[in-house]
Amino acid sequence: MSSAFKAFLNSPVGPKTTHFWGPVSNWGIILASVADTQKPPEMISGNMTGVLCVYSALFVRFAWMVRPRNYFLMATHSCNECVQLYQLSRWAKVQGFLVEKKELEAQE
Repeated sequence: MSSAFKAFLNSPVGPKTTHFWGPVSNWGIILASVADTQKPPEMISGNMTGVLCVYSALFVRFAWMVRPRNYFLMATHSCNECVQLYQLSRWAKVQGFLVEKKELEAQE
């Protein structure tokens, strides 16, 4: 076994710790969100998507501030933040929050 792999296995954020398995399990949320992009935007819960945006933003900061820095957790929540913001924009368009000025003028 190489010394770099041994160092990873025994590191404070390696696979023997929850600092590794927590982000791995959070990828399930991201994969489910990516799958939900194929569903109609009317099915999106604005409240839940907003909460997931705040949750991921807070955990991106946490992953940056915690010692040792957990880059894997930060990357996981950054990806989730991107997907959730996309879902939130889809929901906002359906609800009429992101209507362009030209569309408003055409409706009047």
